[in-house]
Amino acid sequence: MIPPHGGKLVERVDFSERVKEEARELPKINIGIDEARDLGNIGHGVFSPLEGYMSREDFENVLDEGRLANDLPWTIPIVLDVDREEIGKILEGDEVTLMYENMPIAILKVEEIYPYDKKEYAQKIFRTTRIEHPGVVNIMKRRDHLVGGKITLVNNPPTNFERYKLWPKETRILFKEKGWKTVVGFQTRNAPHVGHEYVQKTALTFVDGLFINPLIGKKKKGDFKDEVIIAAYEALFKHYYPKNSATLGILETEMRYAGPREAIFHAIMRKNFGCTHFIVGRDHAGVGNFYGPYEAQEIFYEYPDLGITPLFFRSFFYCKKCGSVVNEKICPHGPEHHITFSGTKIREMLIRGEKPPELMMRPEVAEVILQFDNPFVE
Repeated sequence: MIPPHGGKLVERVDFSERVKEEARELPKINIGIDEARDLGNIGHGVFSPLEGYMSREDFENVLDEGRLANDLPWTIPIVLDVDREEIGKILEGDEVTLMYENMPIAILKVEEIYPYDKKEYAQKIFRTTRIEHPGVVNIMKRRDHLVGGKITLVNNPPTNFERYKLWPKETRILFKEKGWKTVVGFQTRNAPHVGHEYVQKTALTFVDGLFINPLIGKKKKGDFKDEVIIAAYEALFKHYYPKNSATLGILETEMRYAGPREAIFHAIMRKNFGCTHFIVGRDHAGVGNFYGPYEAQEIFYEYPDLGITPLFFRSFFYCKKCGSVVNEKICPHGPEHHITFSGTKIREMLIRGEKPPELMMRPEVAEVILQFDNPFVE
């Protein structure tokens, strides 16, 4: 099986009562659900090789080079922001408990407390400081210092989708039990339309198994709600996927909308889950017009040492003349014969309570989505 990123699957978990009691006695820092989820991702190895929040050296190297200080590919900072006054007398070398809604999630060994430049952070990760970019907005709302240090997970963060919550240790066992030596991962923040199914099944023809891994967490206004994504994929799996060649599991973290950089980050996480291949489509992890349609594919040529094989897909559409879903490489017919899989059009139809045409979305999927009063993030 493919080795985890950095060669070793990180496991920084201790659920013993002794450690939980210790966590109750330490100074405390309150965190939100996004931070709690990412503590779970650190503790269970989704973010391997990270063992905690980034040091200043790693943070700055990721901004400047898209790599950790040891030169391992890594493109998105994993950091904890704090207010210097809030953490009071906590010093480097101290231990603190990170609390989510009165529940201790992790113990953090404080190794560094350092300031950072929010505009520099935004510019280097998103290539913009414009507040129209949701990732920029999130950074500008952060507090003024970062804390680096290793963590020990003492409780798993809460989830509403326990049935589909799988950590890398579990997916690697699952893939092995299924006899999958090659696995392609699919990142999504959308309910599936026929174009998604085409991409997934095309990729599946080249490998043993398909791991559909929806991102569950904070998203921008207009994106599908988490529960809608899960229900839609349940319908798709029930009617259109063989059980022995595809499986569904969630990834709980926030969308950063960092385009090319986030595509690399998404690939690294799926590598840690045990995927040997990763699907990268048009405008992967993009938002608005901030990135070119295929920049998220082009960046992979800068990372020949990534250790997971990207599968690139260009624009695809239904061609009435061909009678199937095709792409520009294999279809000779003009646009008058094409039906594009416009997410905007599909959303508009669903908002009006209309079922999209079967050529765009499976009827079983559309019916499930229309059962929700409002399937989109407000």
